[in-house]
Amino acid sequence: MTDANAQGKAPGQPEGTPGKAVRRPRGSVTVAAIARLAGVSAPTVSKVLNGRSGIAVDTRERVEALLREHGYRRTDATSAMPIVEVAFSGLDSHLAVEIMRGVEEVVRDRGLTVGFTDLQGRAPRAGRRTADLLLSRRPTGVIAVHSAYRGQYYQQLTASGVPLVVLDPTGEPVHDTPSVGTTNWSGGIAAARHLIDLGHRRIGVITGPAQFMCSRARLEAARAALETAGLPLDPALVRSGLFEFADGAQLGGELLAGPDRPTAILCGDDLQALGVYEAARRAGLRVPDDLSVVGFDDVEVARWCGPPLTTVRQPFAGMGRAAAEMVLQLATGQPVEPSRVELATSLVIRESTAPPPRR
Repeated sequence: MTDANAQGKAPGQPEGTPGKAVRRPRGSVTVAAIARLAGVSAPTVSKVLNGRSGIAVDTRERVEALLREHGYRRTDATSAMPIVEVAFSGLDSHLAVEIMRGVEEVVRDRGLTVGFTDLQGRAPRAGRRTADLLLSRRPTGVIAVHSAYRGQYYQQLTASGVPLVVLDPTGEPVHDTPSVGTTNWSGGIAAARHLIDLGHRRIGVITGPAQFMCSRARLEAARAALETAGLPLDPALVRSGLFEFADGAQLGGELLAGPDRPTAILCGDDLQALGVYEAARRAGLRVPDDLSVVGFDDVEVARWCGPPLTTVRQPFAGMGRAAAEMVLQLATGQPVEPSRVELATSLVIRESTAPPPRR
């Protein structure tokens, strides 16, 4: 399906190695200018620069001709520093350490190191300065985690031509950019079926922010599992909030305050689930004797809280490894196929779930 031109290589051009990233000579035109001359978008030029597939042959040839005309070329390994940058929107996230661990496992075997940037709380201008600083370090590639790829910052990274991969636990695929996610739907199905198999018939659901695809996928998965079992999801037992302990405690308290409370609650993540633990304690209920609770993510605290939390594991380290492999592949000028990778989630049964109490 692809030939040498389709993979972004001029005739006779050798394969690269990580560290041979695309760079333009000082003073040459920008990617945006090349895009204007070619009548395409900057992301399209970036895809050609990095050998990605999905570009029409005539478009690729037109862009490549302009790149050659204006002096773009692959230079030696000194053009890019042996570092893969990981951009987060909040390093206090429980996901960050696992993701960084996965990236490190891959890049250290290739003689590279890992750097990081935190965009949380930065104003647009500060975000632009941060992108400038990151790009000035001439990384071999960049992995943007979740909301770190939004807005002007993402546009700047895309237009730079640096190999870029989005790592996205929230399930939002990104057009024109390779990305890594997980199977949120399958995880939601597994969690709901576990409670149904235990005998629960009145199940509450606390989701994450509605704008996140992962929240919608997990909610609809729970709804589908319940309906398949002949148990329509009661709208009165559905709440939406942030992926935070406080939201789990508040929304869990609302669900448990009603006269016909649920016997089990599915949560959008483990922090919400721990908040539900607190709501149950305030209501004088015991987990799992009076209330079963299921989380999502399998963060470290889920294993040693009391009782240990039944949850759906997202392979964050595996996502980091997959994203690192993809960005290093782009750095060698090879296309990434498929451009969207979803790793499997898995149900981890611990001690927070049990059959419903007899009434």
